[in-house]
Order: sequence, then structure tokens, then C-alpha cells
Amino acid sequence: MTYPSFSLRTLVFSGALLITAHAGAQQAVKFKVASLSAGIHLIKAEVAATEAERAQGLMFREKMGPNEGMIFLFGAPAGVCMWMKNTLLPLSVAFIDDDGKIVNIEDMKPQTTESHCAVKPIRYALEMNAGWFKQKNIKAGMVIDGISNPK
Repeated sequence: MTYPSFSLRTLVFSGALLITAHAGAQQAVKFKVASLSAGIHLIKAEVAATEAERAQGLMFREKMGPNEGMIFLFGAPAGVCMWMKNTLLPLSVAFIDDDGKIVNIEDMKPQTTESHCAVKPIRYALEMNAGWFKQKNIKAGMVIDGISNPK
């Protein structure tokens, strides 16, 4: 039986390429975290402020803490729709106007391309684990505090 001959240099180079490719595939956008609140409920929200951060969103996440979420910031009020492509977690999204007031809340199923839209132009969208808003009795018309200047 003959074996193909590989030089040490070829093996090291190939290994380095594989490690680099794997690391790049696993590397996600690093998000800042903001402290928000909805009434008495504190929220630890990752901030998606840039186009790249909004595009990444919560895709490929396998878990999220009970009071954790993601706040999407848009430069100006606009008609916004969300979808769940490549998103593994069931989520609820609150669409929020310029003043921090919830306009509407939608429940979203994982890995679907169905559009979930704000009923009027909004400035923010807050994604939480599915059912979070309902469990906390948070409804349209309520205000999310800390949203105008998330830090």
C-alpha cells in the first residue's frame, strides 16, 4: 500500500487554513449591552445599532436568559418588518416609537421567513424570548425606559 506524500509545510498550512475558517464561521458580531426596563422588569438588552449588527441579530443563538433580549436601533422612524430566518429561538418583538412607547407586539416562530411588521413607523424593536411580554403583562401603549439612550 502506498501513501500520498505530504510535506510538513503542506500539513501545517492546511491545518492553519482549517482553524482560520472554523474561527471565522463561529465569530459573531460583538454587541454592546444596555440596561432597559419595562415597568418593574429589568432587561439586559444587546444593542444592534449598525446595519451589520441588525443583520446578525439573534441568528444562530441557541439560548437566551429569561430577562435578556436585543434592542434594534433605527436612525429615524420607519416602517419596519422582522423575520426569523436562521433564528433558532422563538421570540416576541415589541415595535417601539420614538418616545419609547410600544406600538405593537408580535410573536415569531423560529426559522421562518414570515414578515412581522410594525403597525406604524417605529424607531426601535425589542426582541425577547417568546411570550416574555405577555408573561409580564406588558402591552401596546406601555413605555420601555432607557431606550432613548441605551448604554
